[in-house]
Amino acid sequence: FFSVIFPLYLILIQGPCNKRVKPVDKSASVTGIITPMKTPALKRLGQSIQRSISFRTEARPLPPMPIRTRQKASSFPRRRNSQLWSDTVDSLSHELSTKEIKRQEVIYELTQGEKQLIEDLSLVKKVYYEPMLKLDIMTESELGQIFGTLDSLIPLHEDLLARLEGLRGAEKTVQEVGPTMMDWFPCLEAYITYCCNQVGAKALLDQKKQDRRVEHFLRLCQESSFSRKLDLWNFLDLPRSRLVKYPLLLKEIQKSTPPEHPDEEALPQAMELIQRIITEVNLKTGEAECQFYRRGLCYSEDSQRVSEIQASRFLYCHGELKSTKGQKLHVFLFELVLVLTRPMAQDREGPVQFQVYRQPLPAAHLHLEDLPDGEPSSSGSFRGAFTGNDKVKNCFRVSATGRSKSQSHCLQANDSFNKQQWISCLRQAMVQSRDRQAQSSHCKPSERLSPDPALYNNIAELNLNSDSRDRQAQSSHCKPSERLSPDPALYNNIAELNLNSDVEMPDT
Repeated sequence: FFSVIFPLYLILIQGPCNKRVKPVDKSASVTGIITPMKTPALKRLGQSIQRSISFRTEARPLPPMPIRTRQKASSFPRRRNSQLWSDTVDSLSHELSTKEIKRQEVIYELTQGEKQLIEDLSLVKKVYYEPMLKLDIMTESELGQIFGTLDSLIPLHEDLLARLEGLRGAEKTVQEVGPTMMDWFPCLEAYITYCCNQVGAKALLDQKKQDRRVEHFLRLCQESSFSRKLDLWNFLDLPRSRLVKYPLLLKEIQKSTPPEHPDEEALPQAMELIQRIITEVNLKTGEAECQFYRRGLCYSEDSQRVSEIQASRFLYCHGELKSTKGQKLHVFLFELVLVLTRPMAQDREGPVQFQVYRQPLPAAHLHLEDLPDGEPSSSGSFRGAFTGNDKVKNCFRVSATGRSKSQSHCLQANDSFNKQQWISCLRQAMVQSRDRQAQSSHCKPSERLSPDPALYNNIAELNLNSDSRDRQAQSSHCKPSERLSPDPALYNNIAELNLNSDVEMPDT
């Protein structure tokens, strides 16, 4: 039934294809196929500028995500055929400077990005939500958890699109865009609810993919032309990706805005406002993710329920690491404590759970040692993880002393990039926890340990999951906050990590 109904449904949506394909002469060379065309000077200039600001990178499977590994570039087509502002202008009554043309190109990119986002979100509802509900592939309650408040975001972006299109004058140029964005940005507080829901939504979607009917439906959709080879989660993550795009676009518009322009004062104010909103979304989604994983922890002993777990407000990172015996562990670095867990067998209908392994290690008492490749751990070799003459690689040791007996764990990441992310996050957690302890003891902390206010808003963005392969460019138990607005100061604190590997910035 499903295999018959779904193809028919796709035909109804896309309509029959009446295009004829003209065969190409086998003897024709590539240069013979491509006919040279004359490009007006204005269009050539616009194309050159557009390549330089290059904002189009639709939904790169983020994400959402846990400690990530370097991956080969995907061959999936993720870009639409795009049009430049200069392509829409037939002629100009007066000459525009190169700077003004660049400004108009970026404003046009902002407008087109809104239009494409609206199309994608509407497609998600029409092609995924409604068919899965009608075909009883998922219940209405399950779909409501996965799609969250997506419906409420479409009117917001339709409103902005209408405002931006209303700004275009007779010559298709826009004079002021700053006041419009300032007036509209407060609407984006609706993103707090949507992004906070994403952690649970991603976990439920991954769980439902174990159902053969769900997996088959989603695979058919991904293989269809309308999806551009993106899966459902990539589409659900588009709003979050769009949110972090606004500061970048406004910054580019500002660069091309001449002195004494009406936008000169409004644009910095708009950028400050959107950055505050993004910070708030980061903070709330970080808290939501922390709560989600705290609820999933299972304790074998009451002594494992340390106060630092409940007192933590966010996660620095989490992901899969191996123990000295080659055993897979899922490790959570909360704000105040490092928790090693063993993944539990998941019930299709039950919540995600993790069995706490050994005693949690308070970050304030942590000691970290970077182990050189080839050096054996203190507990012996990694049995089961290596064979023959393979050397131990990408390992580090964490230990703690204090309220309980000493503990030491030698852990192995799946590559050097993954290892450095863990080490950087662990160092940040140790510094911040000790600084917090010093302040609570009324000791004057050293400047080196003074907390960075931006850190708490941005560090939650580091959802470091070693499972990124399954996500195809990111996402899975992804930390919605990572995801949002990187602060340059954060990267300095985190040893210049490049953790923004695949996050889509729709059209970025």
